[in-house]
Amino acid sequence: MNDPRIATPVFNAASHTGWQAKLSLGFSVKNQKTVLSHRQQYGPLAVQRPFYPENNICHAYLLHPPGGVVGGDSLSIQTDVESHAHALITTPGATKFYRSDNKWAKQTQLLFVAEHGILEWLPQENIFFSEAKVQLNTQILLAENARFIGWEMHCFGRPALNEGFEKGYLEGKTEIHIAGKKILIERLALDGADSHFYINGLQKFSLSASLHITNNDPHAFEMVQMLLNTICKRYHLFDLAIGVTQIEGLMVIRAFANWSETILSVFVEIWQQVRYLWFNTVPEKPRIWAT
Repeated sequence: MNDPRIATPVFNAASHTGWQAKLSLGFSVKNQKTVLSHRQQYGPLAVQRPFYPENNICHAYLLHPPGGVVGGDSLSIQTDVESHAHALITTPGATKFYRSDNKWAKQTQLLFVAEHGILEWLPQENIFFSEAKVQLNTQILLAENARFIGWEMHCFGRPALNEGFEKGYLEGKTEIHIAGKKILIERLALDGADSHFYINGLQKFSLSASLHITNNDPHAFEMVQMLLNTICKRYHLFDLAIGVTQIEGLMVIRAFANWSETILSVFVEIWQQVRYLWFNTVPEKPRIWAT
């Protein structure tokens, strides 16, 4: 499998306006414990010191000190999980994409997991303010026996203020490769002024989300199906729509909701059940989510 890291974008701060930030993280095993063995940062992207609430699993929190992303900003995040390492990465809060003044804001993510490595990629939601222009591109490159569980949650506007995504653009792509084979490509091309986007694309919901889990076990797929059936009984049809698909080596759960708390609660429940299936233990939610 070719090393995908040679394709990592490098930003030249002199050629852009806005914040230009790059963060590269590497996780490896030392004395049977996953450690943050490599960290390189440029611009306003950082990571807190690692935490170990689950013994040898390394928890890391991504930080973006400016507190939001505007037109002209470019953020690049790269994560390398080496063989037998196990990292969990999250964020302390939502990533906010503000009004762009007709400039594109860009976020690029490259996640690489080696043989028998494990990455849990659990950021809080992206919030797109009206008149934002955003490009999101994520590549997830997994070795054949790597494990990955990760989600992305997109909130269009600010439902709590009854503010939608009336204007603006969102485009991008999420790719997942396993053992060099392209398993999933999901493209984004959304125009906030297009009523079909809201009525047909979002089914009149404010949030869309995807949860990706490496899986070749039919019993795991059945377990998730049963769990989703139970979860759906708790919610009204107008509050949550969710379903699961199994493709080659990958389980994909897609959801629509009106509140980020709903999506996060449901995804956390699935994550905990899958983790129990993997390791016979139920993980605790990262404390940072409660602050």
